[in-house]
Amino acid sequence: MQAINASIGFDRKMWRQDIEGSLAHAAMLAHVGIISAEDEAAIRRGMAEIAQRIEAGGMEWDERLEDIHTHVEAALVALIGDAGKRLHTGRSRNDQVALDVRLWVRDAIDGLSGQITDVMRALVARAEEHAGTVMPGFTHLQPAQPVTFGHHMLAYVEMLSRDLSRFRDARARLNECPLGAAALAGTGFPVDRHMTAKALGFDGPTRNSLDSVASRDFAAEFLFACAMCATHLSRFAEEIVIWTNPYFGFVKLSDAFTTGSSIMPQKRNPDAAELVRGKTGRIFGALMGLLTVQKGLALTYFKDMQEDKEGIFDAAESLTLNLAAIAGMVRDMQPDAARLEAAAGAGFSTATDLADWLVRELKMPFRDAHHVTGRLVQKAEAKGCDLAGLSLAEMQAEEARITDAIYGVLTVQASVASRTSFGGTAPENVRRAAAEWREKLG
Repeated sequence: MQAINASIGFDRKMWRQDIEGSLAHAAMLAHVGIISAEDEAAIRRGMAEIAQRIEAGGMEWDERLEDIHTHVEAALVALIGDAGKRLHTGRSRNDQVALDVRLWVRDAIDGLSGQITDVMRALVARAEEHAGTVMPGFTHLQPAQPVTFGHHMLAYVEMLSRDLSRFRDARARLNECPLGAAALAGTGFPVDRHMTAKALGFDGPTRNSLDSVASRDFAAEFLFACAMCATHLSRFAEEIVIWTNPYFGFVKLSDAFTTGSSIMPQKRNPDAAELVRGKTGRIFGALMGLLTVQKGLALTYFKDMQEDKEGIFDAAESLTLNLAAIAGMVRDMQPDAARLEAAAGAGFSTATDLADWLVRELKMPFRDAHHVTGRLVQKAEAKGCDLAGLSLAEMQAEEARITDAIYGVLTVQASVASRTSFGGTAPENVRRAAAEWREKLG
């Protein structure tokens, strides 16, 4: 029973939040006259000593005391006596743990938001540096149309901006204080819940005592935001794995973010990127675990809810590592501009530009232009050349009105330069978007 019941092995991560909540509760109890000013001062001195002890690694953790709340209270009573016993007046471990988890998740969101912003800044810097660097754009991992490396970087900036928004939304929704809900029904003591909420940086107290101790949807929302962000990072990590493969050779990573083989001295494995992919599974698992824990619980508190914390802690720590790794790799990687440009022209990637020229210059219906272009692609494949390698006569055999002006749109540089529609890959668009993001991110 002791082994299955104890949570101190993991919930001690919340010691700062537990002490912070207790200090706010003690100040409120003194303010409304439930405890004396002398008791509140003693509690404050005792908590400061306990915080120093934990910070220095001097706290002894004992499974018999179950959780962080009991440990802190026991240490406080040992230090200051009866004043420490009065601290728990008007609260329960149920609202206490609900508070601690909210505070911990809120702190985690603030830290992760800062990291996401850092990754975005790194991507914006590379986008500005490579606004005109041409690379292949893919659909189905097949060459599609030329794009710019800067445009590709900014795609992830957009994804991460939505992740940042999700974390901020989740923070706003969780920012209500459950302290004072007590076990489930509220308390008969004249507590001032608005005072403790304000002291702890919440927008206000929660409005229903049952919901206050029963709900962890704020934690599930946090985990979804983590999972979505991890998905975006994993997609980028997968591209790094592909790009660093010598058969692609699009970018190089230094030894700072790669590892060698135990027997093959020539290897440079993108292990940091691979681990970003791998840790994403842990974050998904934490989300599904918490949803499953909650799905069968009637109101209000059950011990099942002890299982919320390990997944939250692990997901936050995993995402912290993933963000740090991606930020480092973005700044470390060296794109091979020549290799990227050569690859950008592969697979008849300017075929759409040819079709667009037929529509624009010859007023041909797009479907007819599509068919003409398809036949020209077949002719180039048979000849073993790209579209620009076809002679004007060979092109005119398919469409007599084609002129030599067609060759002006068949380069990859011309292709990307023409994509000036809002959100398109044209270098001028990339520079403008990167500058806007740099200003937003500060």
